[in-house]
Amino acid sequence: MLPPDASPETYERAARSLGLDQPGIIQYGLFALSAVKGDFGRSLRSGEPVGTLLVERLGASLPLASLALVLSLGAGIPLGVLAAVHRGGRMDSAASGVAMLGQSLPTFWVGIALVQVFAVGLGWLPAGMISGASSIVLPAVTLSLNGVAVLARLVRSAMLEVLRADFVRMARAKGLSEGRVVWGHALKNALPGVASYAGILFANFMTLAIVVEVVFAWPGLGQLTYTAIVNRDFPVVQGVTLLGGALTIVVSLCVDALLFYLDPRIHGSGDAA
Repeated sequence: MLPPDASPETYERAARSLGLDQPGIIQYGLFALSAVKGDFGRSLRSGEPVGTLLVERLGASLPLASLALVLSLGAGIPLGVLAAVHRGGRMDSAASGVAMLGQSLPTFWVGIALVQVFAVGLGWLPAGMISGASSIVLPAVTLSLNGVAVLARLVRSAMLEVLRADFVRMARAKGLSEGRVVWGHALKNALPGVASYAGILFANFMTLAIVVEVVFAWPGLGQLTYTAIVNRDFPVVQGVTLLGGALTIVVSLCVDALLFYLDPRIHGSGDAA
C-alpha cells in the first residue's frame, strides 16, 4: 500500500488506520464482525469495497459455472452408464480413455488448443471477454472436461454396484426392457452419489476456474483471484476464499436436501427401486 521510501511515521499512521496496532485476537474479531456484515475491506489496488467486486464478478462466473455443470452432467452421466452396461467392451474402454484424458490433460493447454482450432483456425466461435452468447461456449467446454471425466468414472462405479442388486434382477425377471431397467431403475439409485459430487463441482466451478478464466479473459471470480494474487491484494483474496467456503456450505446443504427425495433409503420410505 505504501511506497518503499515511505517514512516510519507514514507506516505507523497506516498501521493505526488499518487496526494493525491492535492485538491479533482483536484484529481477528473485528475482521470476523465486519465479514458477517458483508464488509470484507477494500481492495489495496483499486480501493473499491471487496464485496462490490465479488458481486460484480459473480455475474460472469454464475452462467459459466452453470453451463459447465450442465455439460459435465449431460456428458458424464451417459458416458458412465454406457461404460457400466458394456463393462469390459469397447464402449467401456472408450469411456475410460475419455475419462483418463479429461483428468490428465492440462486445462490451460486444452483451452489454448480449443482457441487455436475453433476461434483462430475455423473462426466459428469467439475467444476472449464477453462479446455475445457464443463467447461462453469455449470456456464452458474447457471447464467441464475434468467434470465429465470424474462424473463418468463415478457413475460407472455406482452403476456397476447397482446393476448387481436384487431389485435389478427382479425388474428384468418381470420382463421390463433393458433400457427401462438401466435408465429408469438402476440410474435412479446411482444418482445420490453423483448429486453430492455435482454440488461440490459447481462450487469449484464458481470460485476455482482461475486457469480457464485467465486463458479466455473471462471477467469472473477466477480472474479476479488471479489478479489479486499477482498484485498481493490480500483483502480480495480473503473475500474470494470466504465466498468459496460459503458457497460450498450452501450448495452442500441444498444437495443434502435434494438427496432426501432422491434416495428413499434416507427417509425410509419405499424400496430401493
